[in-house]
Amino acid sequence: MHSRTHRARPRTHVHPARSAAHAAAAPAHTASRSRSPARPPAAAPLPVPVPLPLPLPLPVPAPRCDGQRRRRKAAGAGAAPSVAMEPGEPGEPGEPAWERRAGPRLGGRALLELALAGGAAAWAAWAVLLMPGFRRVPLRLQVPFQPSSPRQVGNALRLLRGRCGKTVDLGSGDGRLVVEAYKQGLRPAIGYELNPWLLCLSKYRAWKAGCHGKVSFLKKDLWKVNLCDCHNVIVFLAPSVKPPLATKLLAELPDEARVVAGRFPFPSWTPTSTLGQGLEQVWAYDMKEVRRAGQSSL
Repeated sequence: MHSRTHRARPRTHVHPARSAAHAAAAPAHTASRSRSPARPPAAAPLPVPVPLPLPLPLPVPAPRCDGQRRRRKAAGAGAAPSVAMEPGEPGEPGEPAWERRAGPRLGGRALLELALAGGAAAWAAWAVLLMPGFRRVPLRLQVPFQPSSPRQVGNALRLLRGRCGKTVDLGSGDGRLVVEAYKQGLRPAIGYELNPWLLCLSKYRAWKAGCHGKVSFLKKDLWKVNLCDCHNVIVFLAPSVKPPLATKLLAELPDEARVVAGRFPFPSWTPTSTLGQGLEQVWAYDMKEVRRAGQSSL
């Protein structure tokens, strides 16, 4: 057997001081590597939104009509529901909307009762407001109350502007003409009225205007009043009263008197002046001129 000779490797000699320094530096190097900042972890992928299913639309109930309600009630009562449309239901071609909403029609009996109720109300108004003042006056001389408009009152007083003397209103009604005449300076101002309700209203109007006790409202029949001392007469009466009233005024008024008529003129007299148009027109008559025209015609 051949003997193998091993070549001995030369061993390097390590200085004890260097080995100690190397051993001391190794832990420090290891520590420095461990303190190095770590890499951030990879970001997780964002979740992909999954589309949610849309909610299905709820069925909207169709509006019920009267016909459907009637059919449902009939079906609940045991009757067989009818499928055909009833006349007058909404949706029927050629039928306007206002006919479908019309209420029940009045029969002949209902119309008769309505007419009787209206007649009773009119009679009650006549009995309460007008009849107390006309019980002793003939029917052809009765004049219903109709208040004068502000324009009529203004036109009548404009035709009396600048005059003086006693002023009367024949059939004074609610007293507005008498109160305005007093404010204009026509004094004394007197109103003649038969209706007690209108007399109370006239006195209230005078009190409200500050003329209480300064104007007079008398419950007298104008056909029985003596007008010989009147210089200004206001007449807002019906046409049927004008002919007999003209005879009374010619017989009693002095020549210096002036008559102002509203709504309707005196048919046989010629006016001295006029003002306004239509229902607001008023006419002024000077008694001296009226008598002169009457004598010349004779």
